[in-house]
Amino acid sequence: MSSPLERLLAIMARLRDPKHGCPWDLEQSFKTIAPYTIEEAYEVADAIERNDMPALRDELGDLLFQVVFHSQMAKEQGAFDFDAVATAISDKMERRHPHVFGDASIESAEAQTVAWEEQKRRERAAKHSSILADVPVALPALTRANKLGKRAAQVGFEWHDVHGALDKLEEEIHELKDEIGPETNQAALTDELGDVLFCIVNVCRYLNVDPEVALRGANSKFERRFGYVENELRAQGRSPDEATLEEMDRLWDEGKRREKKPSA
Repeated sequence: MSSPLERLLAIMARLRDPKHGCPWDLEQSFKTIAPYTIEEAYEVADAIERNDMPALRDELGDLLFQVVFHSQMAKEQGAFDFDAVATAISDKMERRHPHVFGDASIESAEAQTVAWEEQKRRERAAKHSSILADVPVALPALTRANKLGKRAAQVGFEWHDVHGALDKLEEEIHELKDEIGPETNQAALTDELGDVLFCIVNVCRYLNVDPEVALRGANSKFERRFGYVENELRAQGRSPDEATLEEMDRLWDEGKRREKKPSA
């Protein structure tokens, strides 16, 4: 009897079979499948955020299927197969955990993080001329900005503390304000807004806050509080477009106070 993984690999091979496979699966390429891979990774994160274990099981399966899909296409091209993918990550994990699979001694999770980053830095240096060379362009912009800042910090390109990052943020906000006016140049405005966002990510890095997590939390908070506004207006037989900004703002503050009020 085949294992669940062997069954999945066989299913993928059948879907891509030139004679008996699925027309849709046969038309796909690395580029067309990549967006689905990214989407599935976000759905995994969403299930974790909701602490939904059944959904997490299913979403991890969907993400695994993406790995199998890419591996099958690579196998067809003679590049590599799923076993090569599994071997490569196994080798990497053993190499980056010498305290577990070798003779090195690491006493804490913090020390392991430092050792992990140093090992990655040495591996990158052997492959690339720039420490920023392999930060994926396709990453979400906030995540990529965070990684770029971390990489530069590894060679000392950073402020001494968070106050330097905050001062730089204030400087960029002033430059943004200077661009806003009757003769606003959209390209310059976009550039300055990008600088502000990048500085905010740097502040997050100094405070050990994941900017993606922080923004997801802010999004959820906005949805929840605006939902309160909508529900209260609905109870009055009205919709948001029938209310004034002042009315909605008052309901927003009311919902905010209710969230902060301790439950009895």
